[in-house]
Amino acid sequence: MAPHSPRRWRRAAKAATTALALVVTGSTGYTAHAADYERLVNGTFSGGTADPWWNGAGTSGRVTDGEFCTAVTGGTTNPWDALIGQNGVPFETGQSYTFAFDARATTAQRVSAVTGEGVAPYRQIAKQDFDVTTTKQRFTYTFTSTLDFPDAGNGQATFHLGGQSFDNTVCVDNVSLVGGALPPGGGPGAPTKKIQVNQVGYLPGLPKHATLVSDSTTPRPWTVRDSAGATVASGQSTPQGLDAASGDNTHLIDFSSFDQAGTGYTLAVGDDESFPFDITANPFAELRHDSLEFFYHQRSGTPIEAKYVGDTYARAAGHLNVAPNQGDDNVPCRADLNCGYTLDVRGGWYDAGDHGKYVVNGGISAWQVLDTYERAVALGDADALGDGSLKIPESGNGVPDILDEARWEVEFLLRMQAPSGMVHHKIHDANWTGLPTLPAQDAQPRRLSAVSTAATLNTAAVAAQSARIWKTIDPAFAAKALAAAEKAYAAAKANPNVLADPNDGTGGGTYSDGTVSDEFYWAAAELFTTTGGAAYRADVTGSPHYRGQSLSTRGFDWASTGPLGDITLAVVPNGLPRADVAAIRSAFTTTADAHLAQMATAGYPVPYRNPDGSYDWGSNGLVANNAVVLALANDFTGAAKYREGVYRTMDYLLGRNPTGYSYVTGYGDQPVRNVHHRFWANQLEPSLPTAPPGVLSGGPNSALQDPIAARLLQGCKPQKCFVDHIEAYSLNEVTVNWNSALAWVANWAAEKSDGKAGCEVDYRSTRWSSGEVATIKVTNTGEKAWNGWALGFDFPGGQKITNGWSATWEQDGAAVTATGLPWNERVAPGRSTYLGFVATSGATDADPTTFRVGGRVCSVG
Repeated sequence: MAPHSPRRWRRAAKAATTALALVVTGSTGYTAHAADYERLVNGTFSGGTADPWWNGAGTSGRVTDGEFCTAVTGGTTNPWDALIGQNGVPFETGQSYTFAFDARATTAQRVSAVTGEGVAPYRQIAKQDFDVTTTKQRFTYTFTSTLDFPDAGNGQATFHLGGQSFDNTVCVDNVSLVGGALPPGGGPGAPTKKIQVNQVGYLPGLPKHATLVSDSTTPRPWTVRDSAGATVASGQSTPQGLDAASGDNTHLIDFSSFDQAGTGYTLAVGDDESFPFDITANPFAELRHDSLEFFYHQRSGTPIEAKYVGDTYARAAGHLNVAPNQGDDNVPCRADLNCGYTLDVRGGWYDAGDHGKYVVNGGISAWQVLDTYERAVALGDADALGDGSLKIPESGNGVPDILDEARWEVEFLLRMQAPSGMVHHKIHDANWTGLPTLPAQDAQPRRLSAVSTAATLNTAAVAAQSARIWKTIDPAFAAKALAAAEKAYAAAKANPNVLADPNDGTGGGTYSDGTVSDEFYWAAAELFTTTGGAAYRADVTGSPHYRGQSLSTRGFDWASTGPLGDITLAVVPNGLPRADVAAIRSAFTTTADAHLAQMATAGYPVPYRNPDGSYDWGSNGLVANNAVVLALANDFTGAAKYREGVYRTMDYLLGRNPTGYSYVTGYGDQPVRNVHHRFWANQLEPSLPTAPPGVLSGGPNSALQDPIAARLLQGCKPQKCFVDHIEAYSLNEVTVNWNSALAWVANWAAEKSDGKAGCEVDYRSTRWSSGEVATIKVTNTGEKAWNGWALGFDFPGGQKITNGWSATWEQDGAAVTATGLPWNERVAPGRSTYLGFVATSGATDADPTTFRVGGRVCSVG
């Protein structure tokens, strides 16, 4: 995740200029007419930075005393040989604009103020020359646009400073471009839909919901239409009123009763129609693999081969010290650190849309990919994650492909360890690379940032996890990983407060984190689970994060890693007391219940909430991680409500949100296309591709932390603070840790919707006037043993359990959960366990009809 990315620059082509009116004054004040819209960002440079203004070749600029001053090297031939400018400027054909600015120069020279297109064919809208002197003057001209960029796609404003024989410094201030008919963000953007659906697919037998935007306070009739346009279902919407997160007046459309499998369905209300969707047994069968194959595309230090990704996405290896690269094989520390050594840090995954590799983001990403596998082995079905499941070079080597992919990053994390045992925080270019730039074309020198406690603990945690996973697969690698983990943990204990520099943001993101107690807890949990060591156990049980204390409705991410330790302790067998493991699991269900309660009142249900209602940078990653919490609550209890919550979360990510976008590339009729990335950069360079299918966009961000977002989205409601633009990096970037969350959830969702029950229930009851007694036989009809099970069902008539046996019984309203005891929690394939209860009568005394184990619906014997 790059908190700052440099803007690209393009030379504007020559073209005719229309309807120019020129004014030059000595005044430095300018006020736009009230009806005008300001099109430029940061024209006053009052924040002390020039962003998003850029400097072209042969120039260097900085903000000094509130002016943007650029040093220009003399001897250029043409005015456009030295440029400064701003991209993403919106223009509308036929509309009037006034370009105004203050300027002065060390030596008097001619400067051109130009507007036009920032990409090929670089068409020009308007150009005017001004004689700038040593005295600051106000310059103004008015023109009519001949081009149309209403959504800030490829418009550009520049100053041409070249064509002089002498070196010079030119300063500009109070730069303004006002005009146009549409407000910022008023362009076409996403096609407007008043009915938002999961654009990929819904599961038979589960709730199917959509959101209608309507000011009506009474129900609206809706219909489901098949691909031929015929009506196949109908009903009435439920008004929900004003939705705070989106600002929309919403209605719920519940079409759960329609269960016919098919493709190309649409929902219609009056003249409004949704995007198409399917009803299918497993809408996530392809996404589970595409979301994992993202990581092969992000590999550093190896060619991305066409036989795995196709010709469109194949590319040369990056950062192998092949010109123009300076390579990752012998990387020194940043000049001011004087560490006295270099490291070979080849490999790993490029973190995001840039060419940096960051340990604290790589750590959670590698861990989550590995946990996708480890959780499936412990609680689910790992067969779909086996060897041959992904299109990667290691496929066919006898090791599950998901582990091969994760190992590419784990090996890099181990290489980032310094001789002291501490781990360097990150490695990236000395300066930000331009956009777009393929990795093999990156000429920047590479530099290691300082070591940090957070990076050291990330490596300790992932290496310890790797040691237990590879113990029987590759004992030598497992031993190497464990040695690195223990060395790193000891180094972190000796250096507990070495925090990453929050100002180290040149060339790469800072990833600074002021609190590392959560990383200590996570690393100790991994080391304890792997080794059983008493010292690690003491650090786990003595942590303030123990037993789920860091779970929250905001969610977890690279800076909040305590829940990762909780997941390991709750899923992987270890030596903790059963009551403590139960308490950790209970923390997940408590947090999951808070998510469900919030989702129940939302117009666009999603498991995410900050106290102030805002959405953070990478909100979609947090949403996906909160879906992990819901999924684990289902694993731990078998309660259907949590499984349904996961699928409703996927609805949001795949289109049931107020932007109308599927936030996953290649999925749905309107997926995001223009994610912030240096080589999936089709919006800037048509010869380059868009992102491959299965890549998660960062999503809405209330803070609008990039110039495109700031220009287009001021005043947006939290869920609408989004635009599908490659330079909106605070909204539309992609990162390894957001995709690792998507991959975890997509694999869980695919597993839980594969149609294989794996269980059978024989339910028998005897009733009398005031109650009943029931005996239940539960059979494992799957191929793997259950190491812990939970049976869930709903009473149809209001019965209340008063006593039960052979399980821990819990009841919440109609929902009942029975969890296995130590003596019967393991059920081998083909074997059964028996349990029962006594209950009081309800209004009616019908038997339950649907039973679930591990979230899967069981057949009834």
